Amino acid sequence: MSDTIAIDDSLNRPGLVALDANLVRSQQTGQTGMVIFLGSWTMAFAALFFVHTMYRLRWPVWPPPGFERLPLEMPAFNTALIIVSSVALHLGLRSLKHNQLVRWRRYLLATLAMGVAFLVLQFIVWFDIYASGVHWSHGAYAAFFYFLTLFHAVHVLVGIGLLGWLVPQATASRFTVVRASRARLVAMFWHFVDVAWLITFLLVYVL
Repeated sequence: MSDTIAIDDSLNRPGLVALDANLVRSQQTGQTGMVIFLGSWTMAFAALFFVHTMYRLRWPVWPPPGFERLPLEMPAFNTALIIVSSVALHLGLRSLKHNQLVRWRRYLLATLAMGVAFLVLQFIVWFDIYASGVHWSHGAYAAFFYFLTLFHAVHVLVGIGLLGWLVPQATASRFTVVRASRARLVAMFWHFVDVAWLITFLLVYVL
């Protein structure tokens, strides 16, 4: 089977110009809506990061007395994993732009698999840290750790759901312009999740 499958552009026929214009407006509305949606969540993450930073500045040493530094190895691997997943999705959209639908499917499935792996590894990190004696109720330091990483994990879970929603559309016999637009919107959300984790990782584990 050929790796190149043309996207259905039947709406571009001269007899359907009005419908095509409506489609363009719908795509622009979808992109605008996603930008507004991501903007609101950016403000939520920014508020959490700000509060965390203000709390941290109260202490002359970090972590506060009574706590050891959080383990870095697995979170660092998870960070690399989600970055690679974002790159894979970007490459998938490039393949989709060139009508290479088979490659798009492969990159999409790879992104989905890495997203699930990220979430599984995050659960392992939580379990290990909890087993080491750092519990949610052990002060603001522990609470910030669990809340920030859990808040991000919820967004990863939503992103996994959106990626899974794209899979049956990517495996359909035809890939329409509307489906391509949906893929771009989901990619915007996944890249946002990636950036949010990079900042979370730096604040919680590194700095």
